[in-house]
Amino acid sequence: MDTEDKTARHLERPTVPALDAILGDESPILDHGFIRVIDYMGDQAAITQAARVSYGKGTKTVQEDRGLLRYLLRHHHTTPFEMCEIKLHVKLPIFVARQWIRHRTANVNEYSARYSIMLREFHVPDVGDVARQSTANKQGRADDCDDLNPAEIREIMRSAMNQSFDDYEALVDEEGEYKLARETAREVLPMSTYTEWYWKVDLHNLMHFLRLRADPHAQKEIRVYAERICEILKLWVPDVFDAF
Repeated sequence: MDTEDKTARHLERPTVPALDAILGDESPILDHGFIRVIDYMGDQAAITQAARVSYGKGTKTVQEDRGLLRYLLRHHHTTPFEMCEIKLHVKLPIFVARQWIRHRTANVNEYSARYSIMLREFHVPDVGDVARQSTANKQGRADDCDDLNPAEIREIMRSAMNQSFDDYEALVDEEGEYKLARETAREVLPMSTYTEWYWKVDLHNLMHFLRLRADPHAQKEIRVYAERICEILKLWVPDVFDAF
């Protein structure tokens, strides 16, 4: 066996300059949240390559590739889109995370309140998001709440959340009276507390997430995250985004 046969062939990693330009950058979401891209695998050429089971960049034109991408999406040929993956670092309120995690087709590693102390960071809704329960939609807000006092309601919520953190910090204080285990003390924290996770997902399942969570009927607090991910998707795979 000669030397050339013994040497592994170097394969260039597909890169997307527009996405590389924002790697690691935090995009602020809500009052304390963010999204940032940590890593990705593949570009839109990887999708058409997989669809054709070809090598390299293929032999087709850009226009033909765009047509193929649209054909694949239109006819629900999902496997080629699973060739691309993206990893995001997301900071979000726990109540948003509980909605998000229902999309079970991803790899997730979350900040642990068993090992670490939770920071005093919680979400308080914007004035325009304070509304009564809708009578037509059991899981949504009413549209017309002009008679409410949003400032008063936000102060009630903020006071309750701060009291929860006062109690939590007293319970876990290593110099205090209780020295309670973190895994137990966290039970007093509100659903509005911010958590963080790394979320890795393939492109097919990412688009399914966006179809539901970027929809105007989705809860606003998760929709703003989905809308930012749509912007990331456009940078990563622009022709796929246009077809999507």
